[in-house]
Amino acid sequence: MNHLDISQIKDIIPHRHPFLLVDYIEDYEPGQYAVGYKCVTYREDFFAGHFPQEPVMPGVLTVEALAQVGAVAILSQDANQGKIAYFGGINKCKFKGKIIPGDKVRLETKIIRQKGPVGVGEAVASVDGKTVVSAELTFMIG
Repeated sequence: MNHLDISQIKDIIPHRHPFLLVDYIEDYEPGQYAVGYKCVTYREDFFAGHFPQEPVMPGVLTVEALAQVGAVAILSQDANQGKIAYFGGINKCKFKGKIIPGDKVRLETKIIRQKGPVGVGEAVASVDGKTVVSAELTFMIG
């Protein structure tokens, strides 16, 4: 297994607090896949307004976390080091559960197609083995 801590993740992708949504990478294969985790705490900035009486991690931030894990897979390739992976599209996105404080979110993105600077990843976020978000993410390397 190829493990990455937070400082190694920051060497690969440009995101920083409060928008870095991946705490560590458990395993990855450059250009193929990455599996990471987000440990959600009540102190996350977004919980102040989403929602004060029932804190729920915004679905769009979960999709962003999946994209960041996919970016680790793509940008860890030698040819892409130092570049940025931009969103090109989000397809087949389904929200099947909510993420709340205390959850440890497993984020897995598999690269299923890549041609030149454009590619597609299949992404799944889960909590305790239950899928909470799934999507097909298109990216562009810039």
